[in-house]
Amino acid sequence: MSPADFTRPASLQGAVDLGARKQALEAQARREAAAAQGAAGGAPATPAGAVVIDVTDETFATEVIERSMRTPVVLDLWATWCEPCKQLSPILEKLAAEAAGRWVLAKVDVDASPQISGALQVQSIPTVLAVFQGQAVTGFQGALPEAQVRQWLDQLMQALAQYLPPESEAPQGEEGEPAQPQADPDLLAAEKAIDEGDLDAAAAAYERLLARSPADPDAKIGLAGVGLVRRTQDLDADAVLRQAAENPADVEVQTRAADIEMLSGRVEEAFDRLIQLVRRTSGDERDRARRHLLGLFDALPAGDPAVAQARRALASALF
Repeated sequence: MSPADFTRPASLQGAVDLGARKQALEAQARREAAAAQGAAGGAPATPAGAVVIDVTDETFATEVIERSMRTPVVLDLWATWCEPCKQLSPILEKLAAEAAGRWVLAKVDVDASPQISGALQVQSIPTVLAVFQGQAVTGFQGALPEAQVRQWLDQLMQALAQYLPPESEAPQGEEGEPAQPQADPDLLAAEKAIDEGDLDAAAAAYERLLARSPADPDAKIGLAGVGLVRRTQDLDADAVLRQAAENPADVEVQTRAADIEMLSGRVEEAFDRLIQLVRRTSGDERDRARRHLLGLFDALPAGDPAVAQARRALASALF
């Protein structure tokens, strides 16, 4: 879906049809995968990232905050002199290998990277924290036995399940290409409702589909698009943008202005507006701006270059 699709709110075509932009992204991904396989002499391509990584003060924003926007990151804060750390770290590494990329283990030597432990207010080690979408969501201190660590991880992944893609791979068609699934009835119902101008019915259909398949990309994009139109349909765009220029720290006004920019196709401007708002605010207001930006990300395919660039900028703003 190109940003220009947002200029057609009457039909919300951009919210339900990924169009040429998505097709181009998918084709590029297939070409890159094929090239990687060819370079390896026909062997499977190397996974995009390791499941255990070492993190420093300099790499924390990229390797933890940015990565956590899509994949849960488990922080293992340790030190070479810490005996309990030597018991816990191998357990975490073993479970990370078993998870095969569903979450990533990031190891932080607190002596070598004191800024991280200071920012996280770590009082003792070992400390384990789970980070998702830029925030620490849960954690524990001390060396737990493997059974308890495994239970903690299971609870973490269950809590985050609705935000993560399904574990099963897509079915394969001929010559290794993904099989084309039949259109979901609720997706068809949403498209029909949009064509008829019934936003409530479209939203209900998307929500039914997401209740059954929380990671469905078309439903997520469609529902985000419906929400975007709902929020802006009664606004005076010029008046909102003037108010935003006069009130740079007003979260309500700035999020409305970002919605208007998004709907008019000025995607990068909308993203930058909210990233700058994250930088200027703190506490609940900062979190509100962050969550609104993440909601706008849902209106575009996850692989869209504008989304990837904004995620990096958001990671920098948060840390």
